[in-house]
Amino acid sequence: MAFTVRSEDTRSAILLAARKRFAADGFERTTIRAVAADAGIDPSMVMRYYGSKDGLFSAATDVQLHLPDLTHARREDLGEALIRHWVELWEGPLSDQVMVVLLRSAITNEDAAQQLRTIFSAQVMKAVGRVVDDPAESAMRAGLVSSQMLGLALTRYVLRLPPVVDLDQETIIAGVAPTIQRYLTGPIQA
Repeated sequence: MAFTVRSEDTRSAILLAARKRFAADGFERTTIRAVAADAGIDPSMVMRYYGSKDGLFSAATDVQLHLPDLTHARREDLGEALIRHWVELWEGPLSDQVMVVLLRSAITNEDAAQQLRTIFSAQVMKAVGRVVDDPAESAMRAGLVSSQMLGLALTRYVLRLPPVVDLDQETIIAGVAPTIQRYLTGPIQA
């Protein structure tokens, strides 16, 4: 039992150090040695638990978006419910550097890009699939919703584009919600 607790403590220390290191240095400049030093362990322990830098990155950026169950929202409020959750995820008490690391890394690293695609295809597709009228349109609509969510995250939280950063949460939600709503329930093709 004590071994399991120590094992979990070690895994947690490694993931915490990896998230901080990936956030500070990016994927390319982060090394197993640096993560191990930050966690106060031997580099062989990082390799033992995660196998490689790619494995460590994948574990460190395993993100659960905790998207709301949209089936409980009024149909006309779906877009607002989804974008409000997204903004609060980034700015609320659950915010952390993992999504920033993932977004930054996905631009230059194919493994990170695949991780981001996997997260969004599984989690956003599931949420969107529950509320769209035509299941055949689920993937397209989820892709469009994801484009808005990721675009907002990139401009506000990664690139820190001044006009977007300067907006308060309610203004962002009010501005983006109608687009998300249209992607979920409105006509897509002209």
